[in-house]
Amino acid sequence: MIRVLIFDVGGVLIRTEDRSRRAELERELGLLRGQTDEIVFNSPMGQAAQRGEVTSRTLWNWVAADVGLDKQGLAHFQHEFWGGDRVNTELMALIRRLRPRYQTAIISNFMDDLRRSLAEEYPIGDAFDLIVISAEEKVMKPSPVIFQRTLERLGCRPEESLFVDDFAHNVAGARAVGMHAIHYRPETQMEKELAQLGVRIYTFREGVEQVDTSSVSS
Repeated sequence: MIRVLIFDVGGVLIRTEDRSRRAELERELGLLRGQTDEIVFNSPMGQAAQRGEVTSRTLWNWVAADVGLDKQGLAHFQHEFWGGDRVNTELMALIRRLRPRYQTAIISNFMDDLRRSLAEEYPIGDAFDLIVISAEEKVMKPSPVIFQRTLERLGCRPEESLFVDDFAHNVAGARAVGMHAIHYRPETQMEKELAQLGVRIYTFREGVEQVDTSSVSS
């Protein structure tokens, strides 16, 4: 029986719904399409920041030097880079409905400033019992270590947990340690997927808790 639900952040809880801002940055700076993502996330420095080997400030200073930006230019880059990101409000509403009957958690490959972002820019951190960040753990998904640490802190067995991520290799990593997992995509019908795995969706009508069975039909 599943009793713990664990979610990725980027691409799941917070999605880049408008990529035009990053595309415009790339045009302004003479970069290739998608190169801003590669610089921030997938460059050796970006990966080091997500492993906690360098700070987020160090990463952004490197980005500025690599692209050729002054202080004002870097501020513009950051503003536009994140400008198209939005909280997945539908999924967050579902997660809040599932608590406190289910424990909820986050495992994210991200820099050392994510915890602050989840409290300030994107105030969703209060919906989770545990937040696990690669920069703090010094290990990234899909390493089994980060999954095992999370499960230990939550006090649950792998088969009692469900992990949701938008990258197939992270989903495979979770399944490799015995967790249930969902590969999240924009078209994923989360209520239906959860119901098929035995997760019970609850609603509250006139103060009475009821199980929502509509998501399991057809």
